[in-house]
Amino acid sequence: MIIETNSEKETFELGKKIGRQAKAGEIYTLDGDLGVGKTIFTKGVAAGLGIEEPVSSPTFTIVQIYEEGRMPFYHFDVYRIGDPEEMEEIGYEDYFFGEGVCMIEWANLIEELLPEHVIRVKIEKDLEKGFDYRKICIGEA
Repeated sequence: MIIETNSEKETFELGKKIGRQAKAGEIYTLDGDLGVGKTIFTKGVAAGLGIEEPVSSPTFTIVQIYEEGRMPFYHFDVYRIGDPEEMEEIGYEDYFFGEGVCMIEWANLIEELLPEHVIRVKIEKDLEKGFDYRKICIGEA
């Protein structure tokens, strides 16, 4: 599925729609260049899950855990992972195979740890179509 958005608000609302439809145990991978809107999209997913607390990128903590919504939300940023073994140290399997929803930024860096079925989200810019234009591809892999 390919969706085009033309503002941060539209990108947020798409994430919110995904969050409303999310089911326990789903894992979303989120790829895109720096500044493309991954955090805006993730904030929308959190809102769709009923999470009201501020959501930020967990760049230095690897995972942020939000438990106030209709199910837990685990937001990973694995950009700084040097070795997939670091994921074992934080007990990633408890999150990946738990009762919540996982969102993993830069998931390509831990590809070998991902389960067979994940939902891949890729966000791209195209400045020729406008500064706020985003092409968002969502599909199961």
